Amino acid sequence: MAVAVDDAPRVVQERVLIVEDDAAARAGLEQLVQSWGFIAESAGDGEEALEKVTSFRPAIVITDMVMPRMDGLALLRALQQQGADVTTLLLTAQGTVETAVEAMKEGAYDYLTKPVDLKRLKILLDKIVERLETVREVKSLRRQLREHGTFGSLIGNSPEMRKLYQIIEQAAPTSASVLIMGESGTGKELVAQTIHQLSPRAGFPFIAINCAAIPETLLESEIFGHEKGAFTGAADRRQGCFEMADHGTLFLDEIGEMAPATQVKLLRVLQERTFRRLGGRQEQSVDVRVVAATNIDPAEAVRKGTLREDLYYRLNVFAMKLPPLRDRKEDLPLLIQAFINEFNARNKRSIAGVDHEAMRILEHYQWPGNVRELRNVIERATILAPGPFIETAHLPPVVTHEPGPEPRAQVALGPGTTVEEAERRLIMMTLQHTRDNKTRAAEILGISLKTLHNKLNKLRLRPKKTE
Repeated sequence: MAVAVDDAPRVVQERVLIVEDDAAARAGLEQLVQSWGFIAESAGDGEEALEKVTSFRPAIVITDMVMPRMDGLALLRALQQQGADVTTLLLTAQGTVETAVEAMKEGAYDYLTKPVDLKRLKILLDKIVERLETVREVKSLRRQLREHGTFGSLIGNSPEMRKLYQIIEQAAPTSASVLIMGESGTGKELVAQTIHQLSPRAGFPFIAINCAAIPETLLESEIFGHEKGAFTGAADRRQGCFEMADHGTLFLDEIGEMAPATQVKLLRVLQERTFRRLGGRQEQSVDVRVVAATNIDPAEAVRKGTLREDLYYRLNVFAMKLPPLRDRKEDLPLLIQAFINEFNARNKRSIAGVDHEAMRILEHYQWPGNVRELRNVIERATILAPGPFIETAHLPPVVTHEPGPEPRAQVALGPGTTVEEAERRLIMMTLQHTRDNKTRAAEILGISLKTLHNKLNKLRLRPKKTE
């Protein structure tokens, strides 16, 4: 067997056991696999392979199908009975392809026909390595969840969060599109990052863009890029998010705020895997996984016509709904301690925890801003508390004196008041009520955050702070 290979050796360090009764083919395969950076040993048949599995502990077994004493299918079954944690790749002659297919149904990863296509073998081994890395990462996260109540960057041990982790595990290894739904502040971008980190794309870029924070006139350029002179101010060619995320993951936050014309172009990229820069003529291929998120009901957005139905179904291969913090308050202690640890390290503090009364108040608060609001509250408290515990006095008034249902404030309007003036007063009153939290104000007013920003700019209103 020829052992020449175009690819330069790289450090892989996965253990591969080659099982082949032909001595020359066995030696050639072992030398070839070692040249690719694997640690390789070999065996002459299935029984010898079983003996070596115990001492060599391979992650991958490449085995011929037809061998004396114990063939490849019998070896696969024996490995499974032993509970060996190995991935099996079969080598088969044309006459035993049906047996190889049957072995795949019993758990083999794939098969190659003889004479072996070396490039195909290299591709399969690389895919197996990626799969093993993902499996190990998931196992590590499961152990982390059992021991500390965390799953990557996500924190929580409640039933709602455990269901979310299961969906993430199922979705992450694939290239399928994902739609994440949840209120503002629930951690949609963290979920997207976790999906990326657990996927075979983890070594490539994760690019995030908030569709609500970019004017419609610029959003298309941000996503697809533009050529020099494509529009006024386009002094140079610029890459868009799809180009920057090639082979990686593109996170589109607040997808419901995207203009219909841009939605059409996005759908085309998802279907055709090609795009064209703004002002460009050349089609470019791209390999990007899209994860989208929204804080509105996407089905309702489809009914209203603000979200294209075909785009919704294209994105909704895996759907995840993040629970609001008020529905998983058993996670509060874990979240609070994680934030205390974070801000102790960042601000060189030594806060040990939260005292009993302060914890009682935190548990009774409804958290309209969800985990983001909790994080801000704990950051403030770790700065104010002299130590060692956060007390009630270190919590903001909105938390310690949460108002119950109160009469709606009235906007005083007299005859002759213009619509613009009435709108201005309503927006100002709502921002005052929410202490300038624009996300919450938009929810109360029944408009999107982007629409509120546009109205603020139009009316030239300047809130005290941004959210």
